Amino acid sequence: MERWKGRVALVSGASVGIGAAVVKELVQHGMKVVGCARSVDKIEKLAAECARSGFSGTLIPYKCDLTVEEEIINMFSAIKSSHQGVDVLINNAGLALPEPLLTGRTSSWRTMIDVNVIALSVCTREAYQSMKERNVDDGHIININSTSGHQVVHLADMHFYCSTKYAVTALTEGLRQELRDAKSHIRATCISPGLVETEFVNRLYSENPEKAAATYRYKECLQAGDVASAVVYALSSPPHVQIGDIQMRSVEQLFF
Repeated sequence: MERWKGRVALVSGASVGIGAAVVKELVQHGMKVVGCARSVDKIEKLAAECARSGFSGTLIPYKCDLTVEEEIINMFSAIKSSHQGVDVLINNAGLALPEPLLTGRTSSWRTMIDVNVIALSVCTREAYQSMKERNVDDGHIININSTSGHQVVHLADMHFYCSTKYAVTALTEGLRQELRDAKSHIRATCISPGLVETEFVNRLYSENPEKAAATYRYKECLQAGDVASAVVYALSSPPHVQIGDIQMRSVEQLFF
């Protein structure tokens, strides 16, 4: 991680869970990290915690609604003005809503598409343009995906969500191919964890707390720090090494 010291990373969905864990790791390794979310209160507390811990990097909270393209464009413009541009992008923001294919609400499907697919794609495009205009040829774009992007879970509430994560799998490989065709050495990586003990399931089943609690109770899960470690591993690999996809799950997990 030595070569990333002082360089700029953007992490979406940085307020809690995997995003917060990734932010903390990158700041600890000396990076300037812009952590964005719709609410920055928790990111501000995390920034203060990182400062108290004496980490060599810095955390810059940024409020951004990723469903609004103009806000994403403005965020990249602000990063350019204050920090020149983005060298590493961690597309972490994502959500699942319990909306089956046969009975789900169109508005909820659209929300999942907007956050999990469109926002990820807009951030990727803007990050690439930021790197290109500064002749940064060793940047890295990492998409936090899911094992649900490789295997459809036999659970109706998750089927539409799975489709958005399959899209992330395709988008990451498509990005890698386009970067290769452009003769760029910017790397594209997909990290696909199984069940991680974060706020994810609590939000999925926000109207059924008992069901959410039961999901984490019956098996040992991955922790957010496990995924953050995978991000550091991908970033730490030599510049000529392309890590396409890391799939990870707890040893007790049989599916998704």
